[in-house]
Amino acid sequence: MAATKTAKNTVPMAKALNESLRTALENDPKVLIMGEDVGKLGGVFRITDGLQKDFGEDRVIDTPLAESGIIGTAIGLALRGYRPVAEIQFDGFVFPAYDQIVTQLAKMHARALGKVKLPVVIRIPYGGGIGAVEHHSESPEALFAHVAGLKCVSPSNSSDAYWMLQQAIASDDPVIFFEPKRRYWDKGEVDTEAIPGPLHKAVVARQGTDLTLVAYGPMVKTCLEAAAAAEEEGKSLEVVDLRSISPIDFDTVQASVERTRRLVVVHEAPVFLGSGSEIAARITERCFYHLEAPVLRVGGFHAPYPPARLEDEYLPNLDRVLEAVDRALAY
Repeated sequence: MAATKTAKNTVPMAKALNESLRTALENDPKVLIMGEDVGKLGGVFRITDGLQKDFGEDRVIDTPLAESGIIGTAIGLALRGYRPVAEIQFDGFVFPAYDQIVTQLAKMHARALGKVKLPVVIRIPYGGGIGAVEHHSESPEALFAHVAGLKCVSPSNSSDAYWMLQQAIASDDPVIFFEPKRRYWDKGEVDTEAIPGPLHKAVVARQGTDLTLVAYGPMVKTCLEAAAAAEEEGKSLEVVDLRSISPIDFDTVQASVERTRRLVVVHEAPVFLGSGSEIAARITERCFYHLEAPVLRVGGFHAPYPPARLEDEYLPNLDRVLEAVDRALAY
């Protein structure tokens, strides 16, 4: 990575994000990082570790514990020509800032008839699987994807984490950057000299012929594991990594479903009114004459996220994904 001046390294996602932020700070003096404990501590997950020491307190800013103030200040900085990267410490802490994000950040470009740009990135560690307490394991992405004026993305691996974060920072639009915290320590290869694809383009992570699994963020790994397990039973599953939750690359999903004729959508968030609902509806419209089974969805339950001892019962796992695959293939 940048620290070792080599093009390729195998690193955890957390390190890839750290190096991505470091590169952004080095390349553009207008990039700022701000949030609770991002400076001296380096963040709860150490994503910003060492950045304040190297770039100073004026560019890596420890803020008060006030999420609304963090985002409001980021909006003001963006209006003055900066590119702030605001960290929300945990997913469930974003809601004090929801008014600023939805009422101001998402609307100001349209309100100003395009004369104002707000290049703000809001990093949110999201999802479960780490045995955390209440408000530390939620998946609120659908609440933001529904809001016009916001872009929402989520990497599933170290390479995408590195490149997608830099692309988000370079964007003139506000981007909500959802980081799957349960994957922070999963390692993957990052080529810092690669030419990344478009930020909002889905990719086929594994090719198959019998059924398409669509996922993003933390569930991509689970779907890849499901595809490997199904292969042992003679089933060929294609896995599409959505990468972007808003906008959604429906063309890539459609092309996959036209080949496989079946679709299962997987996410950690509750199934009820989750992102999978929109995907299911759109693909049913687009692929009606190709589908040989209804589009099925696998996700969390329509209930508050449970205490840590019960989260394994709540989170979609290999068995629940494979059960949906079996149901789809039974048609």
